[in-house]
Amino acid sequence: MADMEAFRDAVAVWVAGGGDGGRAAELAALLPVRVVVLLEGLSDVAAVNALAERRGRDLEAEGVCVLSMGGAMNVGRFARLLGPSGLGLRLAGLCDEREQPYYVRGFERAGAAEHGFFVCAVDLEDELIRALGVTRVEELVRGEGELRALEIFLRQPAQQGRAPQQQFRRFLGTKKGRKIRYGRVLVEALDADRVPAPLDGLLNSL
Repeated sequence: MADMEAFRDAVAVWVAGGGDGGRAAELAALLPVRVVVLLEGLSDVAAVNALAERRGRDLEAEGVCVLSMGGAMNVGRFARLLGPSGLGLRLAGLCDEREQPYYVRGFERAGAAEHGFFVCAVDLEDELIRALGVTRVEELVRGEGELRALEIFLRQPAQQGRAPQQQFRRFLGTKKGRKIRYGRVLVEALDADRVPAPLDGLLNSL
């Protein structure tokens, strides 16, 4: 049975150099897929999916494939294979500020310069922490049973003198899987009118 996970798997094989993309093209037509959201990693995927669920949207049913590329530097290859120069799908994306040049070049070279991607000031975690406030983020960390880990982290010499927002942002990246987990936790805690503009803009564009 064709599903979006099978399409993502077929794309991963194709991007890695396996085959000519025939299986990906077949699945894209069967599902059908109308737009692919190119994201750097799984924490971004978790955040996008969490916001979609909050708003009662089933992106897969709408033909939207939310895809982790395993790094922003891969955007050129993904865009070339999936966009107008490849499968002919519409592209969208969300990237960190420092990654914007990769997205600009990747989309342009794929003939998708007019397709929309959204840029986070610093990164998505920073956007979410600012939207929630550090007090609320600390409450969420406590609720996840990680207050002790946070307190130990904040006592490290490297964290002294850093702004609280920077400390929390760094904390989220100190343990494997933590950014993915909090990608969902932070989005689910947002007030409806406090969704960061890049994330809100991306979902509204789909």
